Order: sequence, then structure tokens, then C-alpha cells
Amino acid sequence: MHYPELFLKKHEDKRLRQGHLWVFSNEIDAKRSPLDAFAAGDVAVVNDSGGKALGLAYVNPNALICARLLTRKPNGTIGEKFFKTRLTQALALRQRLFERPFYRLVFGESDGLPGLVIDRYGEVLSVQITTAGMEVHKNLLVKVLVELIRPAAILLKNDTSQRQLENLSLEPEMAYGDLPEKLLIEENDTRFLINVAEGQKTGWFYDHRCGRARFAGWCKGLRVLDLFSYAGAWGITAAVAGAAEVTCVDSSETALSLAAESAALNGVHDIMNFARGDVFEYLKQAREQNLHFDAIVLDPPALIKRKKDYKAGYEAYRRLNHLALQVLNTDGLLVSASCSHHLSRADLHEILRASARHIDRHLVFIASDGQGPDHPVLPAMPETEYLKTFFCAVSGRI
Repeated sequence: MHYPELFLKKHEDKRLRQGHLWVFSNEIDAKRSPLDAFAAGDVAVVNDSGGKALGLAYVNPNALICARLLTRKPNGTIGEKFFKTRLTQALALRQRLFERPFYRLVFGESDGLPGLVIDRYGEVLSVQITTAGMEVHKNLLVKVLVELIRPAAILLKNDTSQRQLENLSLEPEMAYGDLPEKLLIEENDTRFLINVAEGQKTGWFYDHRCGRARFAGWCKGLRVLDLFSYAGAWGITAAVAGAAEVTCVDSSETALSLAAESAALNGVHDIMNFARGDVFEYLKQAREQNLHFDAIVLDPPALIKRKKDYKAGYEAYRRLNHLALQVLNTDGLLVSASCSHHLSRADLHEILRASARHIDRHLVFIASDGQGPDHPVLPAMPETEYLKTFFCAVSGRI
């Protein structure tokens, strides 16, 4: 198939050759290939300044990231065969990693499908399309998913703010089948009820799966505080593993209601407490009331969504960790995580160091973690590595 051509300026091909998949609008030679000649979602051959083809990409002339590479085969075709090959590869990897069909099936660029995230909840697929280029192919995508996986339902969530940047509708779409109000999923030998349609992001956060298993193994007999608990993934897993008492704190009544149902489902409801409210305020009140916990999980949503939010977001992470340490018992465990790409692992490392020293506590890292294997990292794209977690043992002054 013949595709139009997109030419890069001189020396702007280096990042692509190293394995990155994004092209920014200021890297395009607008004289040779004016961006306004393309419609959002068009597929084009990307050439270096010398005319050598680097691959095929879809284009959005109105976005800062104006092109995303789909394949390094410039003579290829972006059609049914392409999607079937990519999705088959993604499925094969997850089936190798997990025995049960509960995982992130597609993680965007890392699976060669930029602008696409798919979470699998057994027979239900929750799909996030974040770019115009992937939106153009959504019907083909759904067709291939139905043939490959035979799901009972496919929901296009469409509620992410990233779609606004590409002028896409935020209305959810039931692309295939019928979606039950609640779904039962399994993670780390624990069962959870989730609401995909009403839940955050795709409905569940698989990325901390390995970290939750690690933490649960250290929780027997401990009094645990799960902050920003959402549907109770950390707290319920810890309770099932033998924690003495678990308190989940979140601002969402719906999420806490689901957590309570999941706790009952796993037979641990009698040791669970659920507190709806702002985590900052909860920690301040706990400090004032002299409440203390043996283990605390601090897993907030992304507090730095854009680079310009870095300063305020950094301060929010600092305050949270400082407050959490103040209500942690001597010889306690702190799990501190960040899913903000713009907060580096070194930043979180420094926040924990400084917070511990400020209140004269001895803090050591006993483990660290990142996103699970169903969220693979593309080495040439630091943007695909976003999750960082430190497991800390915290004692008194030494």
C-alpha cells in the first residue's frame, strides 16, 4: 500500500534509530512535508532528512507528539494482519507470565501499539484508546480482539484526559457484548470485585501486583494502614496473608464499598476498617489522636500529571511521606510508591531520606519495585517506566 511521506529535519532521526517511537512536531521538515497536509490518524512513511525510510507511523498534525511509529518496515501495511500479529504477540507474553486471564494485555508502545492500553478481566476487556491514530483503527481492533480472545464484552473506556489532547470524545462505548455491573477477578490468590465502567482508569491497577505480594508476606500479625486504598488491593491482600487489622482510607465511597464486599468475599471483613476521607486530613488527625500503625502503604494517584506541576507535586509527596512516618510505629514498615513519571526514583529516594531525618527516624530500604511484567518497559522509551516503589524498615534514632 502506498502511504504519504513525512520528512524529518537533519539529525532528528537519532532518537528513532535508538528505539524511541515518538516524533515531535518541531522535528518535521514542514517545507518538504507540511503537517497540515495530513488528517488526524493518517498513516505515513517516516523518512530521515536524506530520504531513507525509517518506518510507518500514524500522524496527528494538531498534537505535539505528531507521529508515533507503528513498525520499522516501511513497505508494510497497517491493517488486520498488523493488529493480529501485535495482539497475538502480546497475548503470548501474558500467557507465559500468568496462569489466569487477569493482566494488562497491551501496554502501548512497549507492545508496539502506541495509544492503546487493554486490561483483561477474564472474559471482559477494558480498552483505553488515547490517540487519534489508534481511534481510526478501533473497529478493526475490536474485530481482531473478538476473533483472538472470544471475550464476553469489550468496553472502550474513553474517559482519560489524554483523549482531550487529541480532540477525541470522552463518551464510553460498549464495543462488543454486554458488561456486568461487577466483575470478579483474582490477584495473588485473593479475589476482588471491581466495577469496570465506574472505576478509575481501566477499572483496576495491575501494575502493583508483585509489590502487593511482597508486602503481604511481611504483614502477618501487623496493624496495617492502606492509604489511597481504592478497592483495597494492598489492604485485603495483606489481611488474607494474616495481618491483624487493616484500615483502608480513600476519598471514593464507591471504591470503599467494593473493598468491603471483597473483604467479605475473602473472609477477612471482621479485621477490616474503611474510612472515607482526604488522606492528608486523615494522617493529621491520626497524629493528633496519637494513632500508630505497624505498616503503612502510601500509594497515591499521580500527583504530577504534567512537567509544570512538578514543584507542587513534589511538595505533596514530601508532605504525605512525612505525615505517614509520624504515625508509623517504631520498627515499622513503610511502602512508599509513585506512579508519576515526572517524579524520578531518585526524587522519591530523596523524599524518604529527608523525611526520616527530619523526624529523627532511622530508615533503610529493604526492597524496591516497579511495575509488574505485564507493564513491560521499552528500553529506549523512559516514558514507559513510570512506577517506583520503596519498601522501608523504619526504627527509632540509632
